[in-house]
Amino acid sequence: MDIIHLLPDSVANQIAAGEVVQRPASVIKELMENAVDAGASTIDVLVQDAGRTSIQVIDDGKGMSETDARMAFERHATSKILHAEDLFKLRTMGFRGEALASIAAVAQVRLTTRTAEQELGVRLSIDGSRFVGQEVCSCPVGANFEVSNLFFNVPARRKFLKTNQTELSNIIQDFERIALVNPSVTFSLSSNGNNLMQLPAGSSLQRIVNIFGKKLSEQLLPVQVETTLVKISGFVGKPDSARKKGAAQYLFVNGRFMRHPRFHYAVMEAFNHLIPEGDQVPYFIFFQVDPAAIDVNIHPTKTEIKFENEQEIWSIIVAAVRDALGKFNAVPTIDFDVEGRPDIPTYQGGDLSGIKAPRVQLDVSYNPFSTNSQNRKPVRQWEKLFEGARGKELEGARGKEQGAREYNGESDIPDNPLAPCPLPPAPNDTLFPEADRSSQHFQFKGQYILTAVQSGLMMVDQRRAHIRILYERYMKQMQEHNAATQGLLFPELLELSPSDAAVLTAILDDVRALGFDISPLGGSSFSIGGTPSGQNDPLAVVQEMVESVKVQDGGHTDALHHKLALVLARHNAIEVGEVLSPVQMETLIGDLFQCENPNQSPSGQTILTILQQEAIDKMFG
Repeated sequence: MDIIHLLPDSVANQIAAGEVVQRPASVIKELMENAVDAGASTIDVLVQDAGRTSIQVIDDGKGMSETDARMAFERHATSKILHAEDLFKLRTMGFRGEALASIAAVAQVRLTTRTAEQELGVRLSIDGSRFVGQEVCSCPVGANFEVSNLFFNVPARRKFLKTNQTELSNIIQDFERIALVNPSVTFSLSSNGNNLMQLPAGSSLQRIVNIFGKKLSEQLLPVQVETTLVKISGFVGKPDSARKKGAAQYLFVNGRFMRHPRFHYAVMEAFNHLIPEGDQVPYFIFFQVDPAAIDVNIHPTKTEIKFENEQEIWSIIVAAVRDALGKFNAVPTIDFDVEGRPDIPTYQGGDLSGIKAPRVQLDVSYNPFSTNSQNRKPVRQWEKLFEGARGKELEGARGKEQGAREYNGESDIPDNPLAPCPLPPAPNDTLFPEADRSSQHFQFKGQYILTAVQSGLMMVDQRRAHIRILYERYMKQMQEHNAATQGLLFPELLELSPSDAAVLTAILDDVRALGFDISPLGGSSFSIGGTPSGQNDPLAVVQEMVESVKVQDGGHTDALHHKLALVLARHNAIEVGEVLSPVQMETLIGDLFQCENPNQSPSGQTILTILQQEAIDKMFG
């Protein structure tokens, strides 16, 4: 009995849709790219419930005829290529002919379109790859795609969608990528009736400013180079714009966003020794290459691209970015213009035996506090005020023992500087009882705290211990909403990208529960009027919180609180190398053992370990 058979078109379309349509952002990306290919000058995107309920993309491109509109939803139907050779001279964003068929397979789609040659347009209705209606209608030139109930017929896929906040962040991210590389097109994005972005047509720098704010544009340097292999243009950030994470980093080739780790490292290589290791700088790099020299047909998302001359382009990128940084640094050159300069005499040679070096004379008997000093008015009897103070000040200060010996006319240190110094006297038992002496802590290389315990020697990583203490404290504050806020004398302005602003708006209540007083100012700007007590650099902390939440996989409140508390704890924890007093070490150890889990940091790292007494004895055996 034969067991191999052809899959029905509906099943095959859903399988193919799994590669192209992964989430609502994938639908918006495909529809926006089609609008760009259609020559649209204005593209409007409207979403409801982060694309779960509805996605609408409206453009004023050339539109489609009735036949083309029907054919566009068939698999592998495209107007971009005719022959296999066309894959190596692509000038359009799309070419595979899979996007519309894949979207229609997992959603309910309605298309309204008209060309300039037609007086009336056509409206098509498709429900899970099945045509359910077609009618003539009056509509403007262009196309209007309405995608509703995404994954309605694939419940398993719909169940695995993330929270609205996460999905909206992905939508904004894909929207920004297409908007950045098409500055001549006017874009707008609305979510649930709220206008998130309105981007007028302009230059590349104006588009960057409209998306990321003026503050970022002030930190960018232009990059421009043209060779026979590639033409590179764009902007890179100054070294002082580096940050730990979340920097805006974009690579585009022939008008298409791409991911290319090797070219990313090329940009960062130019900043070697200019920024701390691990920091990121913003950059927007646009490549123009011969389409025959790249291959974009690797993955349906078309973000992975192979270059024929990858090594040569890598070197060109490094040189171009270094050239931009060199112009910014303005390395001083030798100035030979000496007109009008004073004549500075120089030694011309000769006998120096008759020249004597200047001598400095000091009056060692001069006492500024003495009333008998010449040319000085009598002052009050200052010496009486400091009677006995000098001896007490010198006593106990090891660095001032030499002064004490000179003052008292005695010395207890051997003349030989290499001779061993006498050990300090044993502590007085009345001041250091045995119980206290056994619990003393010692700091090793500014990183570990050593203390004796019954089973041996305990070693504690001071930074990880402090992170654990602060983490549990912040988690409790978010649960009980009892964090104290310290008001700032001058509120600080926080400017974010639209995608980051959407994330912060979604988590604003949780951030406030940590003690931050943050108010939205409209658009992507926020005002920070207060911070948790002792918090430094609130702008960097809030930005890192946003970055940590952007990569969150689930929408559980506990997972969100964990990320926020961990970011704040890492910022406020003591650093490696910080010297602690005995009281601080005692407090740190005491607070650590009051935690629910004193053995591991919130990220799973070991906090303490004990070197057993038997192991210590074997070392000296």
